[in-house]
Amino acid sequence: MTKPAVTVLIDTYNHERFIEEAIVSALEQDFPRSETEVIVVDDGSTDRTPDIVRKFEPRPRLIRKANGGQASAFNAGIPEAQGEIVAFLDGDDWWARNKLTRVAEAMAADPSVGIVGHGIIMVHRDGREQSEILREGFRFQADTAEGARLFRLRRSFLGTSRMTIRAGLLRRIGPVPEALVVEADEYLFTLAASLAGGQVLPDALTYYRYHDANAFQISNGDPSKLRRKQESLAALARSLSEQLERHGIPPEARRCIIEIVRAEAAQSRLAFQGGKPFETLLAEWKIYDVHSPQVGFLHRMLKCLRLLPAAFLPPRTYYRWRGRFADGRKYRGLRNRWLPDPPRQHVHNEWRSASQISRPISADQSQKRERGLPPCKS
Repeated sequence: MTKPAVTVLIDTYNHERFIEEAIVSALEQDFPRSETEVIVVDDGSTDRTPDIVRKFEPRPRLIRKANGGQASAFNAGIPEAQGEIVAFLDGDDWWARNKLTRVAEAMAADPSVGIVGHGIIMVHRDGREQSEILREGFRFQADTAEGARLFRLRRSFLGTSRMTIRAGLLRRIGPVPEALVVEADEYLFTLAASLAGGQVLPDALTYYRYHDANAFQISNGDPSKLRRKQESLAALARSLSEQLERHGIPPEARRCIIEIVRAEAAQSRLAFQGGKPFETLLAEWKIYDVHSPQVGFLHRMLKCLRLLPAAFLPPRTYYRWRGRFADGRKYRGLRNRWLPDPPRQHVHNEWRSASQISRPISADQSQKRERGLPPCKS
């Protein structure tokens, strides 16, 4: 194969239930096969994940390593990438069929763009789909205060299975700190969007799957996962602060970028380790203020009332009880009626039922198509 235009880098750990869909969605892209390579980095899986990957060899190429987390998986895979751009995919997500074509076209059209993201379809545990697409502000660079404010409201469109980054920019960024067992993607996309232009496409091209083993979206209160998340967020804040300064990003832009990361790290620390009630108030209000910059006075007053218990309860108690209430149907109904989440004017949301869910074809069908045979009918 000649030098590929695109490298698909799939990081995976114990994804035997999901990895086939991820690989098939990468192999079945409408982008030219001769211009694509696919690499799977298995981060020390103890289940059948590597056996499933081998069914597809020689595409993709499998790299196995001892378990070390997302940063170590990226550091193992990125140096092996031969493509001019690298498209990242988590082993429990999958792509729409035109994903690579759309991101490659965007990068070919503007050499100043170093990272491309796009909309996302979140597949919930009950099978419903929630799509999020950016309405406006598709171009930005986080090297000014204004650009940093645009970036931090759009970073959800730049996560692992959404981000495509030029290989030259990845080399400039260098290795990811391996303390980032999770959140390594945020390290990469933050630096990429600070050092080069960023673009978010108005298309939902990634299916993000919620499940009980999500590394970042923790729903079961697992102490080991909470500790891992807390430590990774703290390391992310430190690493980004150092690297943004090293690369000459102006202080005001650095502050805009880092303050939300620090607030989220503080929130995670307070929920896991505890602290002072005023720390809870500071962290919660900063997160609210960043994500809801245009809400009115009434909504801010209602938010203050909702945070009132945090002024008196120890942080761990507050977050434990908030989690219990948040899971209650009655509480959710009352909150949606009296204190709904403020609409994000720059984001279009749409829900779809489970019957409308889109799935890539199976491994057997993919292999038949590779041999020129018609796929089986389901």
